Amino acid sequence: MQRVMSQIPLKRLLALALAFLTAVVLSGGMVYVVLKAANVAEPAATTVYGLTEKRLWATIAAGLAVVSVVSGGLALARPVVRFRITAGRLGAIAVVAGIIAVVNGWLVLATADGGPNSGNGVVGAAGALVLGVAGVIIGGLALARSRRANLAK
Repeated sequence: MQRVMSQIPLKRLLALALAFLTAVVLSGGMVYVVLKAANVAEPAATTVYGLTEKRLWATIAAGLAVVSVVSGGLALARPVVRFRITAGRLGAIAVVAGIIAVVNGWLVLATADGGPNSGNGVVGAAGALVLGVAGVIIGGLALARSRRANLAK
């Protein structure tokens, strides 16, 4: 029987799953640390339901932070040119998107007057802050690797 090359060995799959779970736990812990540092970790006395302006702002910032992390990860994982986007450009996109997400997350946290469930978007803002910093780091690594590859040519 012929072995299919696209199958991932079990040890590697378990290692990837463990790395993913570790990243999720660490990012959750970092979000809590950011909420504690911003002095908005205590839940609100009254719960606000629905989408507020600050929640929308924080959600957009968190989405931009996810774009930053994904584009930086793609730039590190796939250094070849695909769809006319080089790894250097993907890294630059990751850095810029991460910086924008960090600034917006910080602004939402700075203007918040309550904790989670207050309608201020503090959890999304803290997530944007943490993921934005990760995206800037990953994108910077991709940019540095791309520049080293271009200098070697």
